[in-house]
Amino acid sequence: MPESLFSVCRYLAVRYVSVGRSSHLVSFMSALAVFGLSLSVAILVLVLSVMNGFDREMRNTILGIVPHITLYTDENLLQSDWDAVIDQLASQSDLASISPVVQAMGVVSGGGGNRGVLINGIDRETGRAYAALDDFFVSGSLPDLYANRWGVAIGESLAESIGVETGDQLTLYSSAVSINPLIPMANFRKLDVVGTFRVGTKELDEAYVMINKQAARALFRLRSPQNAVHLRLDDALAADRIAVKLDSWVPTTFFIESWTLKLGAIYDNIRFSRNIVAFMLWLLVSVAAFNLVVSLMMIVRDKRGDIAILRTLGASPKTVTEIFLWQGCLIGLIGTSFGLFFGILGATYVTEFAHWLESSFSLQLLSADVYPIDYLPSEIQALDLAVVVIGVFFLVFCATIIPARRAARIHPAEALRQE
Repeated sequence: MPESLFSVCRYLAVRYVSVGRSSHLVSFMSALAVFGLSLSVAILVLVLSVMNGFDREMRNTILGIVPHITLYTDENLLQSDWDAVIDQLASQSDLASISPVVQAMGVVSGGGGNRGVLINGIDRETGRAYAALDDFFVSGSLPDLYANRWGVAIGESLAESIGVETGDQLTLYSSAVSINPLIPMANFRKLDVVGTFRVGTKELDEAYVMINKQAARALFRLRSPQNAVHLRLDDALAADRIAVKLDSWVPTTFFIESWTLKLGAIYDNIRFSRNIVAFMLWLLVSVAAFNLVVSLMMIVRDKRGDIAILRTLGASPKTVTEIFLWQGCLIGLIGTSFGLFFGILGATYVTEFAHWLESSFSLQLLSADVYPIDYLPSEIQALDLAVVVIGVFFLVFCATIIPARRAARIHPAEALRQE
């Protein structure tokens, strides 16, 4: 196409898109098409960012705290036996860290009641694998736990349910039983609450307890240096595959448990929900593109006289087609640009906005009993934005073809006669 003809097509397309006094219908239909595309793109970007946020929180927060794979045994093994297992684990290239711990079920009791919990006995050396947890402490910290042999760190929800605060004492009952001549007695100990943390996940905030490793050994009357090993992987999603691999050589007295046993269904639901929601939102974008078809058809009908004059002056059907293709693409460009702007703006502040809604109207948008986290996260990914832009432009271009060809088939004599 010659440069002058290209400029004429683009100029006329811009005139038809812009607001003018000559035709309020054209301006209104163009504005309606832009609004529809902007709204659908903004919603698509916002929801995809929120689903990405859930995926990120699962990977970096929850999976950054809980062990990806746990090897545990009920046998009292010697240190040499544990060293042999740990040396064999260290030779595995997929493992990021190996943390010998004391892990057991127990019961904590305070002035407000008692709860069953999962107790993790760690020390300063193995606690490096739990450094991510230190970022979620509401009061106290992990170093405070290491400094107090009989200290305990618990979730904020657990602390509220049993009625204790940092600085108080709680009673921790172990599953070990003290045998005396009269009656078996439960083994328990008063511990100092040195800190509380809030991750936002029910499994952690209500049932996760951290104590010193030596205190755990004493409380559970464990003769072995530890009874479990927590493993973290370079790729947490490979936990099941690596667990099967480890099961082929670890001693038969060991049990292997991956994070997917408790949290895998939640993570799969998030990924599945993301795909379903994304599909439904792309249907919304398709509806907006269909709205563009209707808008352009009405614009073509309103501009029949202009098209007839252009054809009379020598414009070819191809030129008319290109004018309306340009118009549709300009509407798509404007709508997508506004949609991206408001979508990115909403995704950036959606967490703060959700928190404001909850605090201002006493609402709880997300419950930890239902969702893996109780706040609304967000993460904007460049790949999602690129897919949205390319996909929307493809739909817009396809939607523009039919009205553009319809305009090219208008006969000048018939159109002028109707005018």
